[in-house]
Amino acid sequence: MERLWGLLQRAQQLSPRSSQTVYQRVEGPQKGHLEEEEEDGEETLAHFCPMELKGPEPLGSRPRQPNLIPWAAAGRRAAPYLVLTALLIFTGAFLLGYVAFRGSCQTCGDSVLVVSEDVNYEPDLDFHRGTLYWSDLQAMFLQFLGEGRLEDTIRQTSLRERVAGSAGMAALTQDIRAALSRQKLDHVWTDTHYVGLQFPDPAHPNTLHWVDEAGKVGEQLPLEDPDVYCPYSAIGNVTGELVYAHYGRPEDLQDLRARGVDPAGRLLLVRVGVISFAQKVTNAQDFGAQGVLIYPEPADFSQDPHKPSLSSQQAVYGHVHLGTGDPYTPGFPSFNQTQFPPVASSGLPSIPAQPITADIASRLLRKLKGPVAPQEWQGSLLGSPYHLGPGPGLRLAVNNHRTSTPINNIFGCIEGRSEPDHYVVIGAQRDAWGPGAAKSAVGTAILLELVRTFSSMVSNGFRPRRSLLFISWDGGDFGSVGSTEWLEGYLSVLHLKAVVYVSLDNAVLGDDKFHAKTSPLLTSLIESVLKQVDSPNHSGQTLYEQVVFTNPSWDAEVIRPLPMDSSAYSFTAFVGVPAVEFSFVEDDQAYPFLHTKEDTYENLHKVLQGRLPAVAQAVAQLAGQLLIRLSHDRLLPLDFGRYGDVVLRHIGNLNEFSGDLKARGLTLQWVYSARGDYIRAAEKLRQEIYSSEERDERLTRMYNVRIMRVEFYFLSQYVSPADSPFRHIFMGRGDHTLGALLDHLRLLRSNSSGTPGATSSAVFQESRFRRQLALLTWTLQGAANALSGDVWNIDNNF
Repeated sequence: MERLWGLLQRAQQLSPRSSQTVYQRVEGPQKGHLEEEEEDGEETLAHFCPMELKGPEPLGSRPRQPNLIPWAAAGRRAAPYLVLTALLIFTGAFLLGYVAFRGSCQTCGDSVLVVSEDVNYEPDLDFHRGTLYWSDLQAMFLQFLGEGRLEDTIRQTSLRERVAGSAGMAALTQDIRAALSRQKLDHVWTDTHYVGLQFPDPAHPNTLHWVDEAGKVGEQLPLEDPDVYCPYSAIGNVTGELVYAHYGRPEDLQDLRARGVDPAGRLLLVRVGVISFAQKVTNAQDFGAQGVLIYPEPADFSQDPHKPSLSSQQAVYGHVHLGTGDPYTPGFPSFNQTQFPPVASSGLPSIPAQPITADIASRLLRKLKGPVAPQEWQGSLLGSPYHLGPGPGLRLAVNNHRTSTPINNIFGCIEGRSEPDHYVVIGAQRDAWGPGAAKSAVGTAILLELVRTFSSMVSNGFRPRRSLLFISWDGGDFGSVGSTEWLEGYLSVLHLKAVVYVSLDNAVLGDDKFHAKTSPLLTSLIESVLKQVDSPNHSGQTLYEQVVFTNPSWDAEVIRPLPMDSSAYSFTAFVGVPAVEFSFVEDDQAYPFLHTKEDTYENLHKVLQGRLPAVAQAVAQLAGQLLIRLSHDRLLPLDFGRYGDVVLRHIGNLNEFSGDLKARGLTLQWVYSARGDYIRAAEKLRQEIYSSEERDERLTRMYNVRIMRVEFYFLSQYVSPADSPFRHIFMGRGDHTLGALLDHLRLLRSNSSGTPGATSSAVFQESRFRRQLALLTWTLQGAANALSGDVWNIDNNF
């Protein structure tokens, strides 16, 4: 280096003062071009701007430089050292750039791509429009969203009659379609389904009577609101003694038996909440009950005297079909009244059910004798403890009737730029039994505001990579009928094209707690977006900061499984599309007016103490920014490695029984092996993405297709969609699921006396277990194989 330095100094002494070319911006008619200017010696920094490179100057156009022999000789001697120095500098710069890139790469170590504010987010826009970055899109979205009238839309929607199949719903359908048609959408359309819905019979209302010991029907107990009923209840008259069964969960009914009160042959009185109406009735049926009465227990709702509470004369509406969609065409779409075989859903109950008010429940509870109910079963209707029964006889008559009813789903679409055949779907239930302010008015209003906001963004330069599909569902109060029928009709298409479903149902039921009922694939993305949305009731905090303030384990506080009564459930458990439903709730207390005639805008506003607009706006911001990420990120931000953790957590439950299985010559080794293959496949895909060329569109699309179908891989391919529509091994229902396998394993350590019906199905069966294990193992192994990519990359050597 000392020799090189000496040569350079000598060369500088021998050379004259050099001339240097710099670039300057040319103003005037040649604006945007650059011209050369000679400067002596001193360096001049040019502004960074587009440059026009000039060709060589014609001979004689510049003064001839003197022939400098000493300089040339020195240059020749120094050349090897200069080349070596340049090479070292280039190598160092390359390594530094590589390390910096690796540090910023969001796909190494995590499959979720997080876009920072300095990342170019719109490389394909025309130059005159400028470049949109994530911060630009975020600011644009918030600006246009803030120009809406969300609160007014909620109020106006809640005032309209919109029971599925009614004239009021037909008018609202036309208005919403017209509203979508006024926006900058590429497609707007409606589809109609003809479904079987059940309604009360005004000429023959449902009744409840006392029955004396001789079996003679006595005084009628008034059902204060004959319009309140349970759609899909069994029809007919049943008689039996009354028993109090808490929430009607299997463990509640087993506890009753353990205390000497058998539910079989009796009518059960159960409380609203914890599980769905359909689950309560199914459990009662499994334990041999004759019928079910469901009432709202005041102790289950907020006791805050400053907040409104449900009237004791108000019953709660709820369907009792253990499933989704039209139960009279299970597995088939009800598009045009096509004649299907006369098959009914296995989820339809065989016993009647009827909602009653707290006042009627109080009269019934006073008549009960027998053992005192456990402390956690006690309520606030009596001045004395609740008893389990049995009590006096009752006769329940249910006379609902089925009607073929047209329902309409409304669609609006913004086509994607690069992947128009991949859909990011967002939907909200439009129908409601009663005013339905919280049930569907909030979701419908947010959906309309998001349509308007994204339409305005498109007019201002935003073009999503993937298509955005906005949907207003009909028939939601009968068990997500509209959404399920649409899924059944397009099942062969949607599992290939739908990326994610975002539900806006039940979005605002309070403002103290935030829950996300979701697939594991979306957990990391939800965490990222929560950090971008301000808390509606904690000034200066994001939603994420609000959550971790009360529980450092944010996902334990926020993440919940998808319930069957959500439209999001069918997307995941039936079609294999990851889905999420957001909910703000009140101190983990149930919103008292849901599914009642008191679910008005005024009551919802009072429960939230005037914060309804802020909370609804927070949901809209959360959903909108989630849509931007899902529709616009180059690489889909789905955490495909997360299911490895889910399987590991469940394997912990399976390990509890490994000793019992080993004693029978059985093993869980194949499940462990399949889980390991999935983990390795996820890591391999992550590494492939990390090492691939970022701008290779073919590779990007290939990776996105593999990522977006991960959820579908967990639908068991070995069971029939007609017989077991919810084929998801983690979230579905049926003997193929991990939950069913665990329930079966528990029979190894229990006898049949404490189980429903004491039938042969309540005894551990080795042949059944082997089948369940095979279904679980090969579904999980199939997911690992699909994630691995091409068949030549798969190794199934256990």
